Amino acid sequence: MKTIAVTGGSGKLGSALIKELQQEGYNVTSLDTQRSNELRCRQIKVDLNDFGQVVSALHGAVAVIHLAAIPAPLGYPYPYIFSNNVVSGYNILEAASLLNIRKVVVGSSESSYGFAWAPSPFSPDYLPVDEEHPQQPQECYGLSKIVNELTAAMFDRRNGMQVISLRFSMITKPEDYKHLAISKPEAFKNIFWSYIDIRDAVSACIASLQVDDRGAVCLNITSSDTLSDRPTAELIEQFYPDVKDLRDPFPERTAIVSNKEAERVLGWKPRHSWADQAAE
Repeated sequence: MKTIAVTGGSGKLGSALIKELQQEGYNVTSLDTQRSNELRCRQIKVDLNDFGQVVSALHGAVAVIHLAAIPAPLGYPYPYIFSNNVVSGYNILEAASLLNIRKVVVGSSESSYGFAWAPSPFSPDYLPVDEEHPQQPQECYGLSKIVNELTAAMFDRRNGMQVISLRFSMITKPEDYKHLAISKPEAFKNIFWSYIDIRDAVSACIASLQVDDRGAVCLNITSSDTLSDRPTAELIEQFYPDVKDLRDPFPERTAIVSNKEAERVLGWKPRHSWADQAAE
């Protein structure tokens, strides 16, 4: 049975992913700074900033899904957030290279584009925001994600390691939707009303694990609709009237961040929407 190492296994996405991997027949090892009573797999407490610990913890794995990180520019000094996220990412990839692990999936973020946490808000160059849009963060978290994506590309150049970086939008659970300000569009303006249901985030991780010969790629992982009950064209007109380069039509509640490349590369599509939950 193939062993998959999941860093951040005790976290929201990590724990949901591990349970699904086990359902699909994988053996899973969780790497985290703490143990979880909810997980029924091998758990290793590891400091990902210690390269020796990382090498030891990854021994025996055939692939890695690296989700551990400080998830926002909040709660810690900025230099620590940047250092933690970048060093741990590098250590995972260096250890995988040393152990001849050929597949790594890395949790990146739409925050790398710079809009979500920008102290000086700005508009996109064009819409929809796809993977070719410039990444222009103004803070440490988005920058750390860019550095990890560049590090992934380096390891692909070095030894052909497949590293798929998933730029997750805001990850939501089904029970979250009733608490979100979906009828207040200003609440999610800075993230373009972008979100991803945790079940779809899990399926994107597994699709990335199962696909072959993709090298180092970065993919938006977002829903196909917006986290708003208003038409997308109306949202753009009200909140981003300065964006004149509209490269796709936006009927009904079509997402402003594109997931078309993930569909092309992974054969993946999101299946869940807040609107379905509301209807239930």
